[in-house]
Amino acid sequence: MALLLGGASSVAQQPPTPAATTSPATASSPGPDAPAAVDPTDTLQKKREEVARELKQLSDTMELSATKSAELEQKIAALDKTSETLRTALIESAARRKELERQVAESEEKLAGYRVREDEIRLSFRERRAVLAEVLAALQRMGRNPPPALLVTPEDALSSVRTAILLGAVVPGIRQETERLAGDLQELVNLRKSVDEEKTAYLATMTNRQEEERRMDLLLAENDRLAKINAAELERQRRRSEELAAKATGLEGLITSLESEIASVRDAMRKARDEEERLRTEAETQGRDSGQQTLPDKNRITPAYLFSELQGKLELPATGEVLRRFGDPDGTGHEARGMVVASMPGAVVTAPADAWVVFAGEFRSYGQMVILNAGDGYHIVLSGMDRVNTRQGSFVLSGEPLATMGEKRVASATALALETDRPTLYIEFRKDGVPVDSRPWWAEKDAGKAGNDT
Repeated sequence: MALLLGGASSVAQQPPTPAATTSPATASSPGPDAPAAVDPTDTLQKKREEVARELKQLSDTMELSATKSAELEQKIAALDKTSETLRTALIESAARRKELERQVAESEEKLAGYRVREDEIRLSFRERRAVLAEVLAALQRMGRNPPPALLVTPEDALSSVRTAILLGAVVPGIRQETERLAGDLQELVNLRKSVDEEKTAYLATMTNRQEEERRMDLLLAENDRLAKINAAELERQRRRSEELAAKATGLEGLITSLESEIASVRDAMRKARDEEERLRTEAETQGRDSGQQTLPDKNRITPAYLFSELQGKLELPATGEVLRRFGDPDGTGHEARGMVVASMPGAVVTAPADAWVVFAGEFRSYGQMVILNAGDGYHIVLSGMDRVNTRQGSFVLSGEPLATMGEKRVASATALALETDRPTLYIEFRKDGVPVDSRPWWAEKDAGKAGNDT
């Protein structure tokens, strides 16, 4: 209080405060009763989830305009509705949607980083309150006009601090703290500006995503109309698959029963075996390198390549962050038999490779699940989705949309011990009925992601 009443000369004569003169070595040495260090990764993750909830509330208020919706409907109506054009349009739409979801995830990451840094600056202000009081009191006496309160706006306080620095009459200790305060205030201003800019970019991305979701819904509806499967037969097989799923005790039993008792799946298995034999013969006679081939025909009804040839080439089915990998602890005292990817609400799930759908529906604690027969003795299990857009017995191409994620994580056995409310996609590769590590198949940009890389 004496500082606030005294003149500038009295301030200059006072010795530096302990807070201002503490050496870096002393400041960085915690006492015996100091609190445990906070994990910066954990802090960032919590802030990211907080930002995601805030942005979700913001995006929930957005609606696709009637004009844009009508425009999309007209474009879909004008399409040449063949199986090939619809499938191509669906794959392109899914790719655009996944890219938009990647941009949304990046915005959440940036905003979380900005918020963490803003919290750090504010905490620094609180810890240096006594020193800042001395600095502001000295500047108040040296300036012609007292600076406005720091609580008004950082911009006003920053302007006053800069004016005081120009006077050049501040003692070295006070001047150093003044410059540090000015830098913190400028960074706080810049952070607020960056947050506003990132929110604007996020809203634009979400608008584009809504348009893409609507486009995909219209394309899926047209694709269903074009399907040549008899509705009654499809319903009969669906009921039969549900009965088999209820009786099966595990994935291996379910897959075996499906492939032996469901006609459309038996037919898919026969095609898979025939196509594998043809591809192997072709590879042996031509020395084929799958990475140097021309783009395969979008109207094909069998895989373009053997699944074993696709290592290092597959894209994750959903945009997101890998939380658990094959072999990690699964929260039940066992090792994980697959991987778990945390996605954003409503994220699209695509086929990682050409395959036949041998199951599409709900199975025990897995939630909504899709099982793909990729040939070469491999099956791909995807679960945790909210809505499935494909049907068993059908053939899907790599990148073709299969399902969408829900709003929250499915409370399933495959997602135990995960400290997140985000939707989680479970991915399991099986070779001849045995779970295998899927990491060798993912492209480098996806294989390198991990839950603690943030």
